[in-house]
Amino acid sequence: MVSIRRAEMQDLQHMQHCNLWCLPENYTYKYYLYHGMVWQSLLYVAEDINSGRIVGYVLAKQDEEDEEGTKLEHGHITSLSVLRTHRKLGLANKVMQSTHRDMDKIFESHYVSLHVRVSNRAALGLYRDKLGYETFDTEEKYYADDENAYNMRKWFRKKPEKQ
Repeated sequence: MVSIRRAEMQDLQHMQHCNLWCLPENYTYKYYLYHGMVWQSLLYVAEDINSGRIVGYVLAKQDEEDEEGTKLEHGHITSLSVLRTHRKLGLANKVMQSTHRDMDKIFESHYVSLHVRVSNRAALGLYRDKLGYETFDTEEKYYADDENAYNMRKWFRKKPEKQ
């Protein structure tokens, strides 16, 4: 049995450990600490109730300006990870929905953005098909290994008209 809950400061090291097991992009503990101190209300974990182990998480933040220089409050998903032993249980979807809810209700975000490897079919299926993200742009050589990334967005409010 796994529960979804808001992350606490003592979870940050376990979130980092989960990242190290699952993703090629890794962050320093200081980076997790910064997110935990500034945007704790947007961080969620999936915790295995029997073991108390963190088996998944979402690391998120808020931004205030978009690429066009207009001020639109929006969220950004920094990292999402679920241990292989707990995949295909809908945990990534659940932690993302929790973060989306808080971005929308607490911060009144207009949208949320994220980057995903163009080769990551499982993540693309989650983002597009289950969570309603759209590809906004492709960023060339975004990752350290020069793989391209899709810059994706999910709108909570009506998209502003282009001027």
